[in-house]
Amino acid sequence: MAKLSVEDLDLKGKKVLMRVDFNVPFDNGAVGNDKRIRAALPTIKYVSDNGGRLILMSHLGRPKGERNPAMSLKPCALVLGDLLGKPVAFADDCVGADVEAAAAKLGDGEVLLLENLRYHDAETKNDPAFAEQLSKLGDVYVNDAFGTAHRAHASTEGVTKFIDQCASGYLMTKELDYLGKSTADPKRPFVAILGGAKISGKIDVISNLLAKVDKLLIGGAMIFTFFKAKGLEIGTSLLEEDKLPLAKELLEKGGDKILLPTDCIISDSFDFGAKTTGELKTVKVEEIPSDCIGLDIGQETVNIFSNVLRDAKTVVWNGPMGVFEIDSTAKGTYAIADILVTATSNGATTVIGGGDSASAVKKAGVADKVSHVSTGGGASLEFLEGKVLPGVAALSEK
Repeated sequence: MAKLSVEDLDLKGKKVLMRVDFNVPFDNGAVGNDKRIRAALPTIKYVSDNGGRLILMSHLGRPKGERNPAMSLKPCALVLGDLLGKPVAFADDCVGADVEAAAAKLGDGEVLLLENLRYHDAETKNDPAFAEQLSKLGDVYVNDAFGTAHRAHASTEGVTKFIDQCASGYLMTKELDYLGKSTADPKRPFVAILGGAKISGKIDVISNLLAKVDKLLIGGAMIFTFFKAKGLEIGTSLLEEDKLPLAKELLEKGGDKILLPTDCIISDSFDFGAKTTGELKTVKVEEIPSDCIGLDIGQETVNIFSNVLRDAKTVVWNGPMGVFEIDSTAKGTYAIADILVTATSNGATTVIGGGDSASAVKKAGVADKVSHVSTGGGASLEFLEGKVLPGVAALSEK
């Protein structure tokens, strides 16, 4: 990566303004899952151990410019303090004279967490005056929040215009290394697996990856729009009628690079809200009854995909193979997760996009057995689309 890294900065005695992603779930007013806080620990410890005076900023939820006690970051300061084994100070705002005074008071190695950035509308509007106020808190800037790198907000993009040295933290660097190497210079065969509900959310990813991959395996509910484009009966399965011409075009463009399922799991009833289905059956994709809905890929498809993935040296996966929120229709997704564990142990680089894919591998219990699970759903998707991420572009060149 040609961007400045936290290790390129002289930190001792410097105020280090760092963007982290502490957008964590809460349970009865306490942090329900500290995974995102733990993900930022390597950079936090590095800055602190090297004498930096660390000012952390994050968003939490969508308070829409209002102070909302239920979305205060204060509980995160307590969790971070426990993880670091030392107190973490907390400021009850993120800009203003009091906050600047609290930052100025920090000693070498000390840590201050600011209140929720999104208590101010100016954050998401990337307001220059707000960004300049944030910049007064730091001598140097570090961005370790890959999950927000696709947003041009005041704390991710605007602030960099007012600070000379802007670097990436370890988490940001790791994300860009894995996603960057796997798409720009992959070891071959390079296989991408795309799932999820809709083609519309993955058009740009398919278009961008088709030119790069050796094989593109497609699962999830979006397969039914492709099948309809091929003239097949899809019953009551999810269909994006307006995307049929595009699906046809992608199939023609992709040729034998694109691999669609050969069988699927169907049911005559399905209630996503209640997480229930009727009796499940496996059928060939050419034999879906008109009154049934497709919910997962079948075993034959798993075997075919497995044969392709067995020889792969680089695999990128974004999107589940079926309705993974229900155990009985999550088997295809879990099978792919297991295949990637084997591929990883055989020396392949396996990169899981964030969002539902990350949830699926976590639910399957294999998140620590693949090469990399991205912390950013939207950001990883936009990266795979070939888009420039504003939060990355804004960082200083090495």
